[in-house]
Amino acid sequence: MKKIQLLFLLAIIFFPFVEVTAQPKNIDNKSNINLSILLTNLPSITLENIAKKITNSYINKRLIKELNYNFTSEEAQIIQEKFISNLSSYQGELIGYKAGLTNKKTQDIFKTNQPVLGTLLENMLLPSGIKVPANFGCIPRIEGDLMVRVSSEKINEAKTPEETLKYLDAIIPFLELPDLVYDKNIQLNGKMLIAINVGARLGVVGDVIPLNKKTIQNNSLKNIVVTLKDESGKIIAQGNSNSLLGDPLNVVFWIKEKLESQGKMLKKGDLLSLGSITPLLPVETGKTILAEYEGLPKTEKETVIVTFE
Repeated sequence: MKKIQLLFLLAIIFFPFVEVTAQPKNIDNKSNINLSILLTNLPSITLENIAKKITNSYINKRLIKELNYNFTSEEAQIIQEKFISNLSSYQGELIGYKAGLTNKKTQDIFKTNQPVLGTLLENMLLPSGIKVPANFGCIPRIEGDLMVRVSSEKINEAKTPEETLKYLDAIIPFLELPDLVYDKNIQLNGKMLIAINVGARLGVVGDVIPLNKKTIQNNSLKNIVVTLKDESGKIIAQGNSNSLLGDPLNVVFWIKEKLESQGKMLKKGDLLSLGSITPLLPVETGKTILAEYEGLPKTEKETVIVTFE
């Protein structure tokens, strides 16, 4: 009887250790384990390596030809933040945010129904009339965009898109020069776009146009027409600002809400890039692109020009 009691006691003491040491053997034997599951268990190592890979590709203008990780939206955001941190000495300080996939057509391309958020750094923005190397990125592109400037941190208290207009003091014509970084053989989605900071590389800005009281009282921002022309005057693309979630203010409000969900806030002076108004176009050496903005407050027409060398 005493012998049985002793064996029972030993079983109670050692059973937990037997169970724990047996678990790794079960995991090791699963050769077909899903890497996306492992990512959540080892984020600091794996996500850091992905961010380094993206950074090296970005700085050296080398395509990412494979990325064998099916990361989540949360993991994509971590990668983006590490990527931006790696770029701080290269592209400067944070000056604002970039919303992507705010146009239904671009959402369809990336197989999503949600916008994505990136960060703008100070050295990304260039003046109108500048000459830019045609190979400025891995996959250089150009698109007609629109930018606004935050006038007050009170914008974070806005409850509706319409309320955000009171806390914007300027609108800026903006030709974005994004870089998709990934090789054409990689099937892209919204999460992969988040990881590369929504393709932010460069952008050409036009004149800062103040938003006056009339504009604040009567939102005319959703009726801006953007036309891209080449050096011969030929129209190569056109779009309307109402393609930005139906109204640019919807994008401003979405950015505010998205940042809030990340524990961040908009600040006075932040610049907000609102997304693609025109289609995304390839860049060609020797081409000059002129963007005409019609329907802006206080001006009939504004232009932004960039030449690719």
